[in-house]
Amino acid sequence: MIKKAKITKLSLLFVILNMLVGCWDLQEIDQRAYVLGIGLDKSETTGFLKVTYLISNPEASSTQAGGGGEEPSHEIISFTSSSFIESQNIANAVIAKVITYDILDFFAVSEELAKDKDFIRWIYDATKDREIRRDTRLIVTKEDASTFIEKNKPRLETRRHEYVESIFEHATEIGFIPRSELQYLFKITEADAELYITAYATTEEDKKTSQKNTDDELIAGNMKVSGNTNPAQFLGSAVFKEGQMIGKLSVQETRLTRLIHKRMDKPSFLVAIPDPFMESFWITTRFTQLKSPKISVDVSEKAPKITVKLPIQADILTDHSMVHYGGDGKKREELREHIEKGIETRIDTLIKRSQEEFKTDLFGFSLAARKHFLTISQWEDYDWMKSYPEADINVTVDVKFGEFGRQSELPSYERIRD
Repeated sequence: MIKKAKITKLSLLFVILNMLVGCWDLQEIDQRAYVLGIGLDKSETTGFLKVTYLISNPEASSTQAGGGGEEPSHEIISFTSSSFIESQNIANAVIAKVITYDILDFFAVSEELAKDKDFIRWIYDATKDREIRRDTRLIVTKEDASTFIEKNKPRLETRRHEYVESIFEHATEIGFIPRSELQYLFKITEADAELYITAYATTEEDKKTSQKNTDDELIAGNMKVSGNTNPAQFLGSAVFKEGQMIGKLSVQETRLTRLIHKRMDKPSFLVAIPDPFMESFWITTRFTQLKSPKISVDVSEKAPKITVKLPIQADILTDHSMVHYGGDGKKREELREHIEKGIETRIDTLIKRSQEEFKTDLFGFSLAARKHFLTISQWEDYDWMKSYPEADINVTVDVKFGEFGRQSELPSYERIRD
């Protein structure tokens, strides 16, 4: 009986020990410092970066709700490090809690660093750390990333992670910026066939700002805003070739790229177009892409031939010239031709820029081209990077009208003024 009791106690001890396995390194939430964003800038020391942490405080809201002392919702620190991997330990010189990247939402990289040929060496560290998700966002900032993080002070969202989620969700949906996930930078860089675009932002307003705020002029810093609000602007894209930033796209160019590129999400956005009957007025139109573009690529010659048919639905929401587009079939057809020609002209200009300035595929045509090759070696021998600048590209736009506003018919201006 004694021997049996000893065996029972020993078995119970093993059960308790098994229950504790895996919990030896458990840390409570209040023992961790959660990095929400990482800023990367050039350092004066060769081989080092200036790393900035935007650290979220998960206890802030609960403390305030419980009636305790008010704690800050975030903390910002900057320091020099050989990498943002090593920086996790270095930060503990001033941060008492354990640094973690579990909820890391974005990297903010200065334009200066992004244009450095060695930038790809630094950012590839993101593939090494298991805590960093592949869908972490990449933002290129006009100024230093540390300055951008410090000056970016949302007024309506006290918790920074809510602000970041909201700004990316809405700015992406209406086409101000591309989706900007870090994983696509690695995929496109390794594929070596096209360009990668990511969000462009700033907290500094240009001296020569846009007066009309139309999408063809808008890029981060170029939008005139007055009032007491957050100075941060997320507008346009930074363009990367082989892991290095080589240029920028306006909001209009970003939207057109997303409409043509099959892999990118399709935005639904409002845009002002000149009224074809009264040049002093503009028509507010909502553009929506209900179907993917039809893309065909002919690679029988060294210079490929690419044809694109781009379907777009246009909802006409204003009629300041009062020409009654909703009821006049002739004027409606003229408006359709006006819109189609305008979009085609802008696309042709962007294609020319991609071939002459960037010298690389901006629209993902390589995805359709590679299907014509049986082996990887055949595809590599064709060398899409060198073939694309010589490509013959033809894009036609097919506009279908949707709504003409809640009240499609307006009285004539003369009738009102008489």
